[in-house]
Amino acid sequence: MNWIPERIFRPRGWVMVALGLVALLLAQLLGRRDLLVVAVFLLALPPLASAGLRLLSPGFTVKRRFSPAFVEAGTTASVTLDVHGTTPGGGPARLTEQLPAHLIDVPRFDYPNPVTPRSLLSRYSYTLRPTRRGVFTIGPLTARFGDPFDVALLTRDLDKGEPLTVAPAAVVLPEISLTGGRGQDGSRMTRQQANPSDDDVMTREYRHGDPLRRVHWPATARQGKLMVRAEESVTTPEAALVLDQRAWAYGGAAKPPRVADALATSPAFEWAVTAAVSIAAHLLERSYALRVLDHQGRPGFASSRSAAEPGREDFAGQSGALAVAQSLAALELAAPARAETAAPFTDVLADRLIQTRRRGPVIAITGLLTDADAMILAAAVEAAEGAYAFVACSDPAQVEEPLNILRRAGWQALAVAPHTALLQAWMDLDTPAALPAPATGSLHHGPAAAHRPAPRGAGPRGPAPAYPGVRP
Repeated sequence: MNWIPERIFRPRGWVMVALGLVALLLAQLLGRRDLLVVAVFLLALPPLASAGLRLLSPGFTVKRRFSPAFVEAGTTASVTLDVHGTTPGGGPARLTEQLPAHLIDVPRFDYPNPVTPRSLLSRYSYTLRPTRRGVFTIGPLTARFGDPFDVALLTRDLDKGEPLTVAPAAVVLPEISLTGGRGQDGSRMTRQQANPSDDDVMTREYRHGDPLRRVHWPATARQGKLMVRAEESVTTPEAALVLDQRAWAYGGAAKPPRVADALATSPAFEWAVTAAVSIAAHLLERSYALRVLDHQGRPGFASSRSAAEPGREDFAGQSGALAVAQSLAALELAAPARAETAAPFTDVLADRLIQTRRRGPVIAITGLLTDADAMILAAAVEAAEGAYAFVACSDPAQVEEPLNILRRAGWQALAVAPHTALLQAWMDLDTPAALPAPATGSLHHGPAAAHRPAPRGAGPRGPAPAYPGVRP
């Protein structure tokens, strides 16, 4: 009897209604009172049972817990449901947990399932494996109640559901020149004095074998013991990550219509998000202080609805890695402002990057770039300790000239397709690309000429040092 619809009544209830109508018709035709009594009983029982379900249905409270509370795409999460009946009575119920469309297996349970004898608490558990990032509503928990005669049906939601944050899965990246030379704690030994003043240099106590020329006499006089200059100092590493979020740069936002919890994204942007979470984890695990910016120079996760602190742009340590992953979970492509479809990078971004003043590398993950965009990034190369760029696009020929602009300025830039393996692209980034012969006037035209970077090796502080893996 699966073909009979179950809305207000169960199949048995609809059959009783049909038989009641037949009995009523026969009672009128045959003039039999006994058939009239049967007809009234058959027609009255299903509505009365349905009214009783709605008036006497027990109340419930539902508590849902996720373990872990924060999960990566492709991993398994355990869900525990505690269903507590707040009023006694009521028949058994069929519970169904409503899940997002891409989670196919819908869990179903029978209520009651008491945890202890005479308890109104029922506990259920199931697992789910989300395959993509986002913030998904798990639930609501739907209950289907029946009456003792199994003729009426009541379906209602017991709660509103709970959000589950699914972060993009990070790829473990090996050491390359970007982070090479630093210890496991992120520190790097340099041959520079920590402070330029000769009266305030870093010193340490004299050790046997230290040459006398390294003795720092002012510190020796203050300390009352022989002190020598510390020619090696430990520097705290810093890095900046720029994540382009312009919709047009990634081929437009593809948001499935009428799909709950869907993100405005594209395959190229998903590649960029995976690269961002992987690079951020790679740097933060090595004790880098990471600054994340968007294409306008604002905090990188200002538009993410999964970010606990949307205005935050500085991250450090394990907590910082978790915050970055959580913020990337629901990051979407930015809608164009007004009728502007190809918004360029802004001068604010270059200014924010220049503020770092050689405190660490800059990593840019972008979509399609224009020549003006490349000029903006090129202007910040002198302020960074190495500059690296991934340009995600379907056709590398579209960004050939912007890549050349970046490479001439000193960036190690690489065009990648959405299907490119991140691990391979990361290793390829460590191999500087051959620079093309500069075209006459190629950097002197257009409105972006004002952002042309100064030649490497020139500047008020003298020749710029050569950094590993950066071709001048």
